Amino acid sequence: MIQMRSSVALVGALLLAAGLSGCATKGYVNEQVAGANTRIGGVSDRVAEHDGKLANLDKTSREALERAQAAGKLAEGKFLYSEVLSDDSMKFASGKADLSPEAMTRLDAFIDKLKTDNRNVYVEVQGHTDATGAKETNYRLGEERAEAVRRYLNQHGVALNRIGVISYGADAPAQPNSTKAGRQANRRVVLIVLT
Repeated sequence: MIQMRSSVALVGALLLAAGLSGCATKGYVNEQVAGANTRIGGVSDRVAEHDGKLANLDKTSREALERAQAAGKLAEGKFLYSEVLSDDSMKFASGKADLSPEAMTRLDAFIDKLKTDNRNVYVEVQGHTDATGAKETNYRLGEERAEAVRRYLNQHGVALNRIGVISYGADAPAQPNSTKAGRQANRRVVLIVLT
């Protein structure tokens, strides 16, 4: 009798387990598939976003390499002279890359000197900043300052293929950054003329 009860209990447990683990309904399967498709779609969107960021990084890397190669070509030339535009007429306001009217006057004199000396020279425009702010920000700002000078030189007759731009950010200070006057002196552009 006890053996019969345990057999019945075992058979009952097996039937109950079979009933609970029965086949999934079509609605349940569709619901699970839809959820999986939603998660896959989200992952696909993130992958596309990352691909876009990688493409931008690749473009930035290529541009940096081109600038470095141009600077290398300039460095191969023979040094003629340099013009440090760091007096009050060329100092930039903190965080700014705008050329003042005085700066434009100084650049006009520099352009005239270039035209009378030799038209076949290369000009390396070096942008500098003070040590205020993040390193990446300073590199970007130094480049913006150098680009402002490059644009001005080009607008006034110096060919773009004769001008290279490089940013040193805060890496090459002219004065200590511990004083206001020192920081102001470091916000500058240096022009190197090479043959």
